[in-house]
Amino acid sequence: MRLFLWIVALMAAAIGIAVTARFNPGNVVLFYPPHRIDMSLNFFCVLAAALFVFLYAVLRALRATMKMPAKVAAYRQQKRERDGNKGLREALKALFEGRFGHAEKAAARASELPENAGMAALIGARAAHRMRQGARRDQWLAKLNDDNAMKTARLMTMTELLVDDHQPEAALDAVRELNASGTRHIHALQWSLKAQQQAKNWPEVLRLVRSLDKHRALHPALSARLRELAYADLLSDQGNDAESLQRVWATVPTSDRIKPYVACLAATALNARGLHDEARLVAEESLAADWDDRVIRAYREAAAPAGSAALLAQIEACERWLHARPTDAELALTLGSLCLKQKLWGKAQRYLEQALSDASDPRMVRESHLKLAQMHEALQQQEEAANHYRQCALATIL
Repeated sequence: MRLFLWIVALMAAAIGIAVTARFNPGNVVLFYPPHRIDMSLNFFCVLAAALFVFLYAVLRALRATMKMPAKVAAYRQQKRERDGNKGLREALKALFEGRFGHAEKAAARASELPENAGMAALIGARAAHRMRQGARRDQWLAKLNDDNAMKTARLMTMTELLVDDHQPEAALDAVRELNASGTRHIHALQWSLKAQQQAKNWPEVLRLVRSLDKHRALHPALSARLRELAYADLLSDQGNDAESLQRVWATVPTSDRIKPYVACLAATALNARGLHDEARLVAEESLAADWDDRVIRAYREAAAPAGSAALLAQIEACERWLHARPTDAELALTLGSLCLKQKLWGKAQRYLEQALSDASDPRMVRESHLKLAQMHEALQQQEEAANHYRQCALATIL
């Protein structure tokens, strides 16, 4: 429709010009002594229009010629941008596809564009790391040392790759630089935790686990396992004397002290250093919160001296617990062992035989037979003692 209207307009204009020119008797004289030029008005109008068109074309050509260098530069820049962006897309695609050699080559092409240099360097570093090319990885990352806009991304990438490469000290240096810049987000804490775990810096592991637990950034099972590993190292350290162990235990939060695996580790370590009173207290607090056979075994090993009020208090506590847990073989074994130490022969025999009848663990069977053999030997009942020693030996073999 628009084309049709343009054709109609042009035809109307042509008809108008033809009619006007036919009935136009005007004349134009150009006089420049001694020259004189006469022409019709119609011819002059056509000539003026042609001259205008010619000058317009010349000016446009001159203007286009002057703009040519800028256009060429803009075209080249656009081509670099297209090639750089294409390289960046190809690098990302190859990285996600696992074609790390292609990813690094594409990243090299993408890095020719300054705007893409930072992202290309990160992609190239990751690709080189996946190919176990540590030197090339470090070269890629070194290109970002002076780029403040990419500082956080560079440090986070360094931390992740160095942890994966089992270089915890270098990873922790990156974490410290990251923290110095004021960046403390969850992902940084998670990688810092892994680095501290590799470095076996267990106090810092515990601190980071607690911090991440507040943000619900760790799975409960992983959090519990990391705490267990940390406490196992801290409390089982053979280099700690009694005083050092007590100082370590004083730093453990109350919420962790009552957890069975922590209480068991602490009670075992305290027993090994002769701190039986402290071990009994630790075990009793944990058992009051959460019953666990590991803790009751540590409680048995923390038996007070024979004839002491502390041993009688232990026996009374175990009797109360056994009333609430009548089929607990570990508790019956503990109570029988305490009665044996106190030389309460009747109670000791009853509880040890109960433990033997309820025991399902070979370890408990062996220990029950051994305790019964010791009791009969103390009572000069050699035949019964020999029988239980034999049964203990058979249980050990089986």
